[in-house]
Amino acid sequence: MVFSSETFLFLFLPLFLVVYYLTPDRFKSWTILIGSYAFYAWWRADFLVLFIAVTAWAYACGLMIEKWEGQVRQKIPLILGVVGCLSVLGIFKYLNFFIDSFAELLGTTPDDLGVHWRLILPIGISFYIFQAVGYVIDVYRKDTPATRNFVDFAAFIALFPQLIAGPILRFRDLADQFESRTHSLAMFCSGMYVFTIGLSKKVLLADAIAPIADHAFGVPGVTMTEAWLGAAAYTLQLYFDFSGYSDMAIGLGLMMGFKFMKNFDTPYVSTSITEFWQRWHISLSTWLRDYLYIPLGGNRKGKLRTYVNLIVVMLLGGLWHGANWTFVIWGGWHGSWLAAERATGWSKVARNYAFALPLTLLIVMIGWVMFRATGVGDAITMYQGMLGLNGFMPRLDFLANISAEHIVFLGVAFMVAATERHFKEPAFDKLTVSGDGTAVLDTSLAYSLTMTALMVLSIAKLSEQSFSPFLYFQF
Repeated sequence: MVFSSETFLFLFLPLFLVVYYLTPDRFKSWTILIGSYAFYAWWRADFLVLFIAVTAWAYACGLMIEKWEGQVRQKIPLILGVVGCLSVLGIFKYLNFFIDSFAELLGTTPDDLGVHWRLILPIGISFYIFQAVGYVIDVYRKDTPATRNFVDFAAFIALFPQLIAGPILRFRDLADQFESRTHSLAMFCSGMYVFTIGLSKKVLLADAIAPIADHAFGVPGVTMTEAWLGAAAYTLQLYFDFSGYSDMAIGLGLMMGFKFMKNFDTPYVSTSITEFWQRWHISLSTWLRDYLYIPLGGNRKGKLRTYVNLIVVMLLGGLWHGANWTFVIWGGWHGSWLAAERATGWSKVARNYAFALPLTLLIVMIGWVMFRATGVGDAITMYQGMLGLNGFMPRLDFLANISAEHIVFLGVAFMVAATERHFKEPAFDKLTVSGDGTAVLDTSLAYSLTMTALMVLSIAKLSEQSFSPFLYFQF
């Protein structure tokens, strides 16, 4: 089940919210837990067992870490917690990859090696494993006490708004909210606003320009115009797809009284790769910084070690996205630029928008080509096209698959990405309820019409298009 589906919008979400708000406060975590497990089981009920096992493992390790505080053996549950969770991720996400790579190294196939099975990748595993690992480490560092309330902890790990594709949350940020949080009409309306923005990003922009990227990355001998058009389309598609999901998750959280961290902050206006990673997938970049980069030594062990740490972190961050050499290369690409900027001080002096912004965007787009390609060979084909090695002009058969509507929405997506930082959220604290129960928001007519139009258009678009999962579901 995805947020941008009729099943979720017209069945699961209304039903869940009605039950949630009818549930007394002290039992709301139970409602969240049951609803989130039902949401997950909609995909595969059998993998719910693995999900619950990981939750129980991290919970138990947290308790043991706190029980043995100050003792040498305190590290045992820490190691068991981290290694145990990461082992689950390693087996289900990377075992197929390592078997394939080993077979390729020997010049044969997994079948010839006697491996006739393939593991299914559990949906959302990358996100809930990172949350479980973060919790275990936070308890060890005393950044949060080990919780005794298993239902609250399980509800946190399973919280369906962020379960499938983040943001990657931390228990220490939400523990207080699970104990006590505010439910108000103003917060609920704010959540609906953010959710509508996210839904329209996904349905009206990302899905509308996806055919351009799909076609460019799928045709052989792509020309220069086709390749750059495809790269630009994917750059915008990925952003509006993923940031749209994050907005919807944040909006759903607000409807339930939770405040999640921001996950995107107009990344395509960055003037350096360093700034880009402060604006793109913020919950992942901060997780990698706090639980990987700093433990590796961060910038405390000299310049050379800092550069190595940056590259290593991004290589592993790339591998986190998927078991494919394309993601590893993409991570190395960004890690190298981060190290280069740190060495030259570029990130601190890149203030010339006319030069630094397009240069940063070019680096990001080149990286996205590797990220999007199904294999390194396909990425090289796209790079050859971008260099003009297959000609310049688009071919007729390529244009036949691209409509004027696709191009128009590509232009709209570009304008929105460039200007959205100037958009302001309405002041929901000015929302008042009259004596007859009518809620009135002191805002402009243009805003009301815009939000209504976005919701109506998004639902209308949903009804006419086929199933379109979020891109980050595969990670």
